Amino acid sequence: MTKKPKIFISGIAGFLGSHLADAFIAEGYKVVGCDSLIGGYLDNVPSEAEFYQYDLNYHNSIVKITRDCEIIFHCAATAYEGLSVFSPYFVTKNIVQSSVSLITAAIANRAKRFVFCSSMARYGTQDRVPFTEDMIPMPQDPYGIGKYTSELFLKNLCETHGMEWVITVPHNIIGPRQKYDDPYRNVASIMINLMLQKRQPIIYGDGEQKRCFSFIQDDIDILYRLAFEKDAAGEVINIGPDDEFVTINQLAGCIAEILGFMLDPVYEKSRPQEVQFANCSADKARRLFGYSPKIRLREGLRSMVDHIRQRGTKPFKYHIDLEIINKNTPDTWTERKF
Repeated sequence: MTKKPKIFISGIAGFLGSHLADAFIAEGYKVVGCDSLIGGYLDNVPSEAEFYQYDLNYHNSIVKITRDCEIIFHCAATAYEGLSVFSPYFVTKNIVQSSVSLITAAIANRAKRFVFCSSMARYGTQDRVPFTEDMIPMPQDPYGIGKYTSELFLKNLCETHGMEWVITVPHNIIGPRQKYDDPYRNVASIMINLMLQKRQPIIYGDGEQKRCFSFIQDDIDILYRLAFEKDAAGEVINIGPDDEFVTINQLAGCIAEILGFMLDPVYEKSRPQEVQFANCSADKARRLFGYSPKIRLREGLRSMVDHIRQRGTKPFKYHIDLEIINKNTPDTWTERKF
């Protein structure tokens, strides 16, 4: 019987990484992972995984723990799109530098394939939506710039040294285990945490920004396959539904209906560099892998409500310092309004 390859997952204590680890462990794979716990919960880590509480920027340590891992999934990211405008050093260090550290370690250890989880932020503002993979990336905030820069490093180093690469673009993932006490990201989780505390959600701008939201299991099913599918090598692949394109106001309304909450949102000034309309086409994933999301938005939000209720609401933790504070900085952060 052919021995199953060992899988390495960065960000294994995070939302995406922990679910991905569960999927591989369930199929009998040995899983190794690391997490700095900036954006995850320790109890997300599967007990069967070999876990290291390491920062990816500790390069020598990363080389050691990725040894003998044939498939590398890079899920770890300080995925703070709005915050990156005001804490660009922190975000860039933990996007670009950390990615290069892991890519380098993977190549040095002769890994077969590197699956990089990028972001819809790579696209920026385009002439049309939904975004397709053949569009020229035009990121407009430091987070998106960092993600696309990391993609360029990955392609360059893999093509030079002979490691297979896949770039996936999961977007606006929702579901159980997502961090919900973070005031800087995860809009649906923030709203649920607030409303369960009988507090009104805070919405930036007029709330007419439009997004699609992707339930976690619909992402995991295809990410699992990308570890092995021959047709995935050397491809950029959007992952997520493209047919429930909703405004932030509609998102808040849906959560309020589920909770039976009397909605009266607090509106704050728009955040700089926020993309107004962001939606990724899933046509390529459909064509190559028969991708078909099973969980609709309302059902996904309901599962999040149940999960947060079970764990209990939490106060928001302002765990990342603002590097730039001026008139553009949201006072939701400077005055800790969450």
